[in-house]
Amino acid sequence: MDVMPLLLLVAGSAAVAAAARRTPAPAPLLLVAVGLAVSYIPGVPSYTLDPHVVLPLLLPPLLYTSASDSSYLDLRAQLRPVALLSVGYVLFATLVVGWAAYLIVPGLSLPAALVLGAVVAPPDAVAATAVARRVGLPSRITTILQGESLLNDATAITAYKVALGAAVGAGATWAGGIGEFALAAVGGVGIGLVLMAPLHWLRTHLAEPLLQNTLSLLIPFVAYGVAEGVHASGVLAVVVVALYLGHRAWEVDFATRLQEEAVWKMVAFVLESAVFALIGLQLPIVLKRLGEYEGASAAWYAVAVFLVVVAARFAWVYPATFLPRLLSARIREREPDPTWRGAMVISWAGMRGVVSLAIAFAIPSAMADGPRNLILFLTFTTVIGTLVVQGVTLPPLIRLLKFPARDRQAETLAEANAQAQASRAAEARLDELLSDERNALPPPLADRLRTVLERRRNAVWERLGQVNPVTGESVDDTYRRLSREMISAEREVFVRLRDHRYIDDEMLRALLRRLDLEEAAAFREAG
Repeated sequence: MDVMPLLLLVAGSAAVAAAARRTPAPAPLLLVAVGLAVSYIPGVPSYTLDPHVVLPLLLPPLLYTSASDSSYLDLRAQLRPVALLSVGYVLFATLVVGWAAYLIVPGLSLPAALVLGAVVAPPDAVAATAVARRVGLPSRITTILQGESLLNDATAITAYKVALGAAVGAGATWAGGIGEFALAAVGGVGIGLVLMAPLHWLRTHLAEPLLQNTLSLLIPFVAYGVAEGVHASGVLAVVVVALYLGHRAWEVDFATRLQEEAVWKMVAFVLESAVFALIGLQLPIVLKRLGEYEGASAAWYAVAVFLVVVAARFAWVYPATFLPRLLSARIREREPDPTWRGAMVISWAGMRGVVSLAIAFAIPSAMADGPRNLILFLTFTTVIGTLVVQGVTLPPLIRLLKFPARDRQAETLAEANAQAQASRAAEARLDELLSDERNALPPPLADRLRTVLERRRNAVWERLGQVNPVTGESVDDTYRRLSREMISAEREVFVRLRDHRYIDDEMLRALLRRLDLEEAAAFREAG
């Protein structure tokens, strides 16, 4: 097996994603654009999106890291709008896009058109999360978009299987489709509920952080594989497990959490970058397979389907946002008033991504080549269209709508009050422990514990203080910079002693690790 194409993909996509951080362009858009350009450079390897790789190997870790970083409490509070989007909208888009494609494309059967509708129905989890992080959406809208993108793949994949069965003459029925959806949904959630407690027990009882992190990397694949093995939704199983483990991550050893955070950030960065680059690299393969649908007619079909996809989301989001409030007094009492601006952003934030393409590539040869190749082409153009058009215009749209800015001072005050309550509890616990003669400490060490506690309590309040008129730094920034300078001076001495053979490399690594932990603590403590 030639590993060089894989290395080039990972290295190249990581480089582009890193460069995107220095530009105003969103990383997903830049990665897709570079992938499109690179795909026609002579000598570039052919990268085919294999659904047997994307769905079981790339989707679980991407879903896991996104769900574990989400808030279970926030998601539960927005469960109704999330369900309306992740289930209701996906089924609505499947029918609307499918019916429109059936009317627009001559010779395309209705079942094949519904396959296309199911394939392009779900907005992408990776795209939604990447955009939400970049543009700084209000927390409620971000929660709704993230929740939708975590759960909608299960609906779309089930709808795709039902429509595909009808398209290839497998005798699929509406009753069978509803039963399959129920099995996928209930089974996926059930598998997640069964697995989450034992997996959490393992995470909290393994003694070695390396073993715990190895388990963490395996969890999404275990949940996905077990669920798919019984024909349930692997997507829902992964999301349920990830939400539970993320909600109770505080019970895991601190060393594990530190390592796990770094590992999953790296995994998410590499996979997200490679996924968007892969989307752009599919252009030659898609065009090569287009066959009888070519030229102006194919372009017209692509534009028409894209417009229907965009319009269908508006047609669903606005009624689904405001009608339930008009019909239910309970909803009006329990949920905050939605705004037309929030509905506008949710309607426009419907970027499609790699899951749609992977499903399209998975269409079996039992379907005639013409419809199969056309579905792949229209899926590709819809994914590119939504990423380019909506991805480019979403940030300026959010700025134009002028959402209220987050109240940073109020957030800092809330953090300071929380820290003050925690510090009082810690101080009381320290006094209780020191009163026991078994915990006797010399006064300097006891004072050091109190000093650390006081520093942690004051650090948040200091962020509200004035800046240094000479440097423009806050007290927080100055503390962080001086801590780094002191640790840097110590680090240089340790290295010099190693070079003069006063200490060996093993001792150097131990000393440097201690400094690294102190620097990380100072950085976190300073906010």
